[in-house]
Amino acid sequence: MNRSVMKLLPVILVGCLLAGCTPTRSTVSVPGYQNRALTRTEGGLDVSAAVLSSEESAAVYGAPLADRKIQPVWIEVRNREDRSYFLLSPGLDPNFFAPSEAAEAFAAGASHDQQVELERRFRALAFHNPVQPGETVAGFVLTNLNEGAKLVQVDLVARERARTFSIFVAVPGFEADYKRSQVFKRAAEPQESTVNYTDDANFRAALEALPCCATNKDGSKNGDPLNLVIVGGLDDAFPSLVRRGWGLTEQKWSGAIAQMIGAALSGEPYVNAPVSDLYLFGHAQDLALQKARDDIHQRNHMRLWLSSLHYHGKPVWVGQISRDIGIRLTLHSSTFTTHKIDPDVDEARTALTEDMVYSQNLVKMGLVAGVGAAQEGAPRKNLTTDPYYTDGNRVVLVFDRTPTLLSNIEVFPWVTPYKVMHLTPGAKP
Repeated sequence: MNRSVMKLLPVILVGCLLAGCTPTRSTVSVPGYQNRALTRTEGGLDVSAAVLSSEESAAVYGAPLADRKIQPVWIEVRNREDRSYFLLSPGLDPNFFAPSEAAEAFAAGASHDQQVELERRFRALAFHNPVQPGETVAGFVLTNLNEGAKLVQVDLVARERARTFSIFVAVPGFEADYKRSQVFKRAAEPQESTVNYTDDANFRAALEALPCCATNKDGSKNGDPLNLVIVGGLDDAFPSLVRRGWGLTEQKWSGAIAQMIGAALSGEPYVNAPVSDLYLFGHAQDLALQKARDDIHQRNHMRLWLSSLHYHGKPVWVGQISRDIGIRLTLHSSTFTTHKIDPDVDEARTALTEDMVYSQNLVKMGLVAGVGAAQEGAPRKNLTTDPYYTDGNRVVLVFDRTPTLLSNIEVFPWVTPYKVMHLTPGAKP
């Protein structure tokens, strides 16, 4: 600072105080999406990510991007390492939009000068490589529109080094069913009653002691079998599910119910359709996910409850998974409609296991008893009277944020039928 200015500073400050004013600090308004950004750190890199709502993207870009199914993802990278990193945009979306391509979508009817300004703005907002040592770089990658949840995968490469960050982000404006239970906050803040298992034999015993089935609200009737255990959370398990196309379900409200009934009548898709409530631990599922087909009649879906168990410090979720193969009318549902499940519930369990093998983050899997067998010739029924049969086992899937080769996935040596033991080449028993 100039010495003459330094000499004047005390005079200026005293004058301000005598005049009754107080020194103020200049403030810069931080956009809402930056305030809610999620940050992950690995090595000397800090990565923050946020997905913009339709209203936010229109305000930032001056164009209704959501109308063209374009969704900006804000990425900030702080580099405290000794080499430059490059962000690979296809990691966020293999079909991402180039800034000039997206700008061109809104150029119709604009003058030449307006088109130039539009493209300039889109280019200026984009994330610009590289991120040099000591730098912080922020900008947008334009991806295809998602509702419910988005997997923000940030792949950063440098000379002889690469960093991958998988961040599970809820899309603003979507009322997912998990919000009612604040389950992710509960998962991040374990209670004193949590039991952490590090011994596999004791963990197996705890899983086998779980109830066989979900129930109705008062617990008087058994419903679908609890045939799924997921070990992991926001940094590993849920990014893996979203990466493989699993989406969140919407809360049950009048608009969602009307859309579901309309989709059922028309055969149109509804990829975030609500699911009915089942109960465990005295409450309805903490969240539900589904992988839908092109119409509402078919989907593979799961319900998950956060348990008081941990395995090597990771939260344990108890779940129910089945495949919906149609819709029918019923008096056993408040909406008078229900999905008809495939009676072979073990198929849905196996399909999920195979799906997660390709998620890159599955590190261990296996089967454990606890559901109770039901033969095809003598099936049990769920709460909407759909029959199902099962070998009586539940699958256990353990995730980690570090990518794992298919050949390095381990198998719990508990219940090891041929199709599980040989699900991946070189699986370690």
